[in-house]
Amino acid sequence: MKVLVTGGCGFLGSNICTFYKAKGDEVIAYDNLAKHEFARSSYMKPEARAYNKELLEKLGVKVLVQDIRDKADLLNAARGCDYICHTAAQPAMTISWEDPELDFSTNTRGTFNVLDIAKQLNIPVAICSSIHTFGPDGINSSLMEEKTRYGRNPIAVGDDEPLLQGMVSPLHASKRSNEIYTQSYIDTFGLKAACFRLTGIYGPNQFGGEDHGWVANFSIRAVIGEPLTIFGTGKQTRDILYASDVAEAFDSFFRTQKPGIYTIGGGEKNMISLLESIELIGDLVGVRPLVKFKNERRGDLRYFVADYSKFFNATGWEPTVKPKEGVTRLLDWIKKNEGLFYKK
Repeated sequence: MKVLVTGGCGFLGSNICTFYKAKGDEVIAYDNLAKHEFARSSYMKPEARAYNKELLEKLGVKVLVQDIRDKADLLNAARGCDYICHTAAQPAMTISWEDPELDFSTNTRGTFNVLDIAKQLNIPVAICSSIHTFGPDGINSSLMEEKTRYGRNPIAVGDDEPLLQGMVSPLHASKRSNEIYTQSYIDTFGLKAACFRLTGIYGPNQFGGEDHGWVANFSIRAVIGEPLTIFGTGKQTRDILYASDVAEAFDSFFRTQKPGIYTIGGGEKNMISLLESIELIGDLVGVRPLVKFKNERRGDLRYFVADYSKFFNATGWEPTVKPKEGVTRLLDWIKKNEGLFYKK
């Protein structure tokens, strides 16, 4: 088949592109190659931004350097496609504070364009949302502080958890709008669409930063010998989810086409705190990373572990890559590409 991946030169998008290319499908990566996140990481060499694009082109993926906010270009790219995987986004809460217009135009207007084009061409579409739509206060107020992590009873957060609890940043608003617009196109137009609330995704082709992509950020800094920063206690806990498992989730929706809003993460078996991840990375690298602590950031969730049973019941999908295996693969990728980073 023919697959269009918006944000195809980003971390998740490039992994979805390689997933479908390996299956023998025709793949288009649609990406404006924005540098907002890359510019914020001091360890990144300029050539890092082109890495995923060059990788995809070598694999035979067609790369279109265009913007999802340009509806005419997006429509032309989508013609003849069988599936749209929409991963293009402004993903960082800090950037949404600094530039709410960028956040709105990319996440809300861009997602609306994708949905409307999918409706016009009658193409199934899967869209990325975020666990940020739950908001911090409800979950943060229900936690127990343990030795190396936060805990919660019940452990997993399900789809019945109240949304937008506490401070609402522009990112919270734009990600929640993605879900509402997706539901409206499902209900009103019968669009075969899914919106995934994703948590803690990590893997190869991820350059990470303090704003977004913390597993990669910690791993890169450990390899190149640069200190990493923890905002808060370090007991913040996530059910991290490896990139290939996310690609499988996108494919599971395409094969079943059961529309809905789904919370998707690694689940209880993939729980790890920031402190625990540092220990794991240190064991795998052979040197414990240097750590600096700063005050907790506004709006941060201290805990999230997904109850993904709704998506499992709809598609049969569940994650397969455990944290030690996934972080080992990520570190191997970083070591093979150390030339992309300024090393201490």
